[in-house]
Amino acid sequence: MKFAIICTDKPGAIQIRLDTRPDHAAYLKSSGVVEQAGPFLDSDGTMSGSLVIIEVADRAAAEDWAANDPYAKAGLFADVRIEVWNKVI
Repeated sequence: MKFAIICTDKPGAIQIRLDTRPDHAAYLKSSGVVEQAGPFLDSDGTMSGSLVIIEVADRAAAEDWAANDPYAKAGLFADVRIEVWNKVI
């Protein structure tokens, strides 16, 4: 199943994001389940959240993947949504 992991950064947490970014990128690449990923940008062009599309067996696996993201472990996110996603185009 495909899942969209939609994350919103805590206000003022850009330094956490920058400090953790290399570990996060390595996690994305090494997990073998990421189909697409990238940051959301605020009106100033500053990274303010994340969208990650993964393909895993079930919601429990998606939740586990999200919980083990270095960004999540560093406390970057104010909010994380995990939604089943159906790719059409």
